[in-house]
Amino acid sequence: MRKFTGDILLVATHNAGKLEEIANLLAPYGVRVVGAAELGLAEPDETETTFVGNARIKAHAAAKATGLPALSDDSGIEIDALNGAPGVYTADWAETETGRDFVMAMTKTHDKLVQSGAAQPWTGRFCCTLVLAWPDGHDEVFAGTVEGWVVWPMRGDQGHGYDPIFQPVGYKITFGEMDRWEKNRISHRADAFNKLVKGCFG
Repeated sequence: MRKFTGDILLVATHNAGKLEEIANLLAPYGVRVVGAAELGLAEPDETETTFVGNARIKAHAAAKATGLPALSDDSGIEIDALNGAPGVYTADWAETETGRDFVMAMTKTHDKLVQSGAAQPWTGRFCCTLVLAWPDGHDEVFAGTVEGWVVWPMRGDQGHGYDPIFQPVGYKITFGEMDRWEKNRISHRADAFNKLVKGCFG
């Protein structure tokens, strides 16, 4: 396992919220985090069919373009009754001509579950794969998950994406109803980050 020894880490995302979350997690290690947008990097096409494949594309493209170690993530929701869909296409299900519409995506998910005839509970999980890549082509991979099930109707206006229809195991509320600090403590991203920190920063 290669340790991170620099003091600047490029995070291959244009999402300001994700950047802030990562910066806070790595602050205790004296690492300065910069985002892809700050360095004017384009977003590469995500052409793989797995979370790790797409995370690798983003991390290696950013590391190669800047000469800095780069961290990227790819994440989504897998629903067992839909054979793991939407999976890597989680964000794609929300795409419209005017931007992403997650209410539409959650409605589509529910409709497909009803059409499938699958009995409840509709089990599934949020998945996050982190890839830390170096300019020499080396990378380290960390995967995290949180198990739960899909509920309907949508509940809560916290979080983002599919959070209002995902109820994690051990809770009576959805991610959409959960305080964000609590969610960040138990989420798929937190699981992957704990492994990253232990592996490369600890």
